[in-house]
Amino acid sequence: MPIVVDPPREEWAGRGLTLAARIRHDLGPLALRVEHIGSTSIPGMPAKPVIDLQLSVADLDAPVAGPLEALGLSLQPWRHDHVPAGRPDDPARWVKRMWSGPGVNLHVRLAGSPNERLALLFRDWFRAHPAAVPAYGAFKAALAGALDDIGEYSDVKDPVVDLVIVVAEEWAAATGWSVSPQA
Repeated sequence: MPIVVDPPREEWAGRGLTLAARIRHDLGPLALRVEHIGSTSIPGMPAKPVIDLQLSVADLDAPVAGPLEALGLSLQPWRHDHVPAGRPDDPARWVKRMWSGPGVNLHVRLAGSPNERLALLFRDWFRAHPAAVPAYGAFKAALAGALDDIGEYSDVKDPVVDLVIVVAEEWAAATGWSVSPQA
């Protein structure tokens, strides 16, 4: 199946906010934070037309299935995120749950985990550096045109994300960026 990377759409931001608010409401105190992440959360970024959200929880085994299934999401088999190259982290610290439905991927991660932080840092670094958006977007579009397997697409994209994160970590240290409490 071809991988589609669309030009940026203004409606992605609003859709991400609406979906995040709905999940936050439906899960109540189980949802420590719900954020729009990934390429659709970055102004001007080409992206697969799928809204990525991050649900931060205190326990990956929290009883979220009922509310998420009611939203049309289903649990996927993925249980770990890619650990960026050069990090000595135990892969067990990068666990997650993944729920998907029409036009949405929900990444459920432990609050305070390195993969929760990385998703927010990636988003915020690109938002603070819009001049980097066209190059990353062009890379993603070219990659999507060359591959038709989403697993291969992700595997090839991971080292490029790793490079972005190296620069983003330097930016975070220089600016004092940190994961802020969600309002």
